Amino acid sequence: MSKLDRTDRRILSLMQENGRISNLELAEQIGLSPSPCSRRVKALEEAGYVKQHVTLLDPKKLGLSLTAYIHISMDRHTPDRFETFEQQVSEYDEVVECCLITGVDADYQLKVVVPDMEYYQEFLLGKLTRIQGVTGVRSSFMLRNILNKTALPLTHIK
Repeated sequence: MSKLDRTDRRILSLMQENGRISNLELAEQIGLSPSPCSRRVKALEEAGYVKQHVTLLDPKKLGLSLTAYIHISMDRHTPDRFETFEQQVSEYDEVVECCLITGVDADYQLKVVVPDMEYYQEFLLGKLTRIQGVTGVRSSFMLRNILNKTALPLTHIK
């Protein structure tokens, strides 16, 4: 699949809004019959446009009321050091996002979701600061979530 056409973009948009949409519903909303719609979805998946299908859970209902954004500074900027850090944080369920960043006095930004401040302190002191090479940790805590999108913008695609 070389280029996304208008129908492909509409399929992706609807699938982002509702990952459980049936092929029949999707076909009706797109204006295709079910078989061609199914083939297009399969082609989009095989081409890698669709990475995975997930279910989004409500953190509050699960007792996860504290979200922290953590900037991590490393002692050395070497591939080995970064690989070790990335492998270690990927094993922590509390870390829901890890990005190598630039533009601030940090090397990584983590998004961590935990039940409360006590749990956060145990996570920080018992796990995060024990990773080899971590020299600095700065935390910010979410007070209120204003906007939390999972859908990517598709309007730039012509």
